[in-house]
Amino acid sequence: MFVSFFPQPKLFFTSAAVWSAVMVAVWFLGGDQLGALVGLPLPEVDAAPIIGVSVFWSPPFLWFYIYFTLGVLLFYAFWHWYSPHPWDRWSILGSSLILFTTYFQVQVSVAINAWYGPFWDLIQGIVSKSVKAIEYDVYAQLITFLGIALVAVTVYVLTNFFVSHWVFRWRTAMNDYYMSYWPRVRSIEGASQRVQEDTMRFSKIMEDLGTSFIDSIMTLIAFMPILLAYSKHITALPFIGQVPQPLVLAAIFWAIFGTVCIATAGIKLPGLQFRNQRVEAAYRKELVYGEDDQSRAQPPTVSELFGNVRQNYFRLYFHYVYFNVVRYLYLQLNTIFPLFLMTPSLIAGTLTLGLVNQVSSAFSQVTSSFQYLVNSWSTIVELLSVHKRLRAFEATIKGEPLPEIDQHYLEREQTGLRPEDQPAS
Repeated sequence: MFVSFFPQPKLFFTSAAVWSAVMVAVWFLGGDQLGALVGLPLPEVDAAPIIGVSVFWSPPFLWFYIYFTLGVLLFYAFWHWYSPHPWDRWSILGSSLILFTTYFQVQVSVAINAWYGPFWDLIQGIVSKSVKAIEYDVYAQLITFLGIALVAVTVYVLTNFFVSHWVFRWRTAMNDYYMSYWPRVRSIEGASQRVQEDTMRFSKIMEDLGTSFIDSIMTLIAFMPILLAYSKHITALPFIGQVPQPLVLAAIFWAIFGTVCIATAGIKLPGLQFRNQRVEAAYRKELVYGEDDQSRAQPPTVSELFGNVRQNYFRLYFHYVYFNVVRYLYLQLNTIFPLFLMTPSLIAGTLTLGLVNQVSSAFSQVTSSFQYLVNSWSTIVELLSVHKRLRAFEATIKGEPLPEIDQHYLEREQTGLRPEDQPAS
């Protein structure tokens, strides 16, 4: 799954994590100030923050783009020399581009959060008649937002276009790798489906989960200082009172609570999804055999196999009922939880409308990052089931014993027994 696309996967991913940590450490230990050497200095400490789309080509941002590019090219040059791989341009440079666009989308969220403050303070001043404004003042704020949104949408669309090609390249690499061992793996149950369908699903899910995880980490790095700064406006929590950094503590508690609830409610789903792929594969394979062999796909056999499909789907439906109740109830409560936290400060009159919106946005971003498992649980379930299916290929290619369920299906094929002739595993 990985060796087909990445050079020496274990060492590669370890080195990628170490190199990323080094680059991040150098940046925060003074690397961000090196831009001044090439005419891209940091803004003055007391300088007003840049609100609007121009922040993306301000000197600090331009220097980060250069810094990131240099780090990626050095990493790529090392691996291209140390362990050349036919797919290293896509696996290294392509992955780095996806990583960069993920960072950029996080910065879009930061830019929008910064816009919330002056915009909603202006609206509050207009409504309360404490600020004299004309229509142009509101239109100017809206145009500022549209500028940010236009850049965000353009980058998002182009990123999706590139990611589609990147995912298909990974699928191509896996397809070529598995087909080179086809004589060994063709006897595995559902081998054609695994090569034709599961390779695409695996690469797509890994891309989704990987970018979501990186996005969560980058969002934490970007929004945690913002949330810490807002804590000076909110010093007490409902029913608890004064605590240090109340917003941060509340965000961590709320995320852990949601993760535990979702993981507990969905603990049975991976096994059921894996079982679902098995019974579907057995049913489909019998129908395919029946196209060429009149003795196969007879009504009793088909009825038995489809009965297994129906039974497993009904079990899935049942378990998804309480899983979705827990998940969606938590997500609905998540929308009002920041307002619950801010209620004492609202009553005390220490918050403006702009601050309320900024705190709500920043809190949601931080809790969403901590809630990676909550937001990705359904996708993780699907990944586990696909991974189990492709692991049979890996085991066969390496000469390792097949997983127990694959041994069961292989023995059944070798003895000539049809699925209904032996009890389901």
